[in-house]
Amino acid sequence: MQASISPPDAAQLRLHGVDHTARPTWRLKDTVTFYRDILGLPLIHTISARGWGPETHPDFLHFFFDSGNGSTIAFFYYLGSTEPELLAGRDARPPFPDDHVFDATHTAWLVDTQDELLAWKARLEARGVVVSAETAHEVIESIYFRDPNGYFIEITRKLRTLEPLDARDADATLAAAIELEDEASAAQSRVTSIDAIWARKAEILCHRLGLEQECHA
Repeated sequence: MQASISPPDAAQLRLHGVDHTARPTWRLKDTVTFYRDILGLPLIHTISARGWGPETHPDFLHFFFDSGNGSTIAFFYYLGSTEPELLAGRDARPPFPDDHVFDATHTAWLVDTQDELLAWKARLEARGVVVSAETAHEVIESIYFRDPNGYFIEITRKLRTLEPLDARDADATLAAAIELEDEASAAQSRVTSIDAIWARKAEILCHRLGLEQECHA
């Protein structure tokens, strides 16, 4: 009789970092050249397979590049399929997010110092890649560029270590946003201003800290 195995307690479950990210590509040679030869990421594995699942699934190549610290970035190349129109011309777009839906999905790699960040910028530009200026936002400083598919890529360094205060601030910010979204949904309207979220966040913090009288004085 096989012994039953109890699932681990949810409180004990932890993720251990990103194993890989994956995206489709319709530009096999350009993608391999960019990630292996320009970025210098070792090509470490390729799965070649007949279509999986439904009969309409094409045969494909699924290939992986070592992106450091045990992680990989991977691509699917679907044999015989056609690149969708939404990707056409994206590789030539400037290296800043001009499509807040498409470009929000991106990969960011970490370096330790500003010197490393600038060295990556110089390396990429020397190989013909258009790279953004260094951009600092709150706790990171980054450069941005696009791969041959038009996918947004970021290399970043941390400006400071996150503290417990950051987690509390994050919780209050999202709590405020969720409250306002629920209220707006009930009223069949939309939340479009960050100022409204900041104002509600202030109210939430006043309540949590027991400072209602002081905040409304």
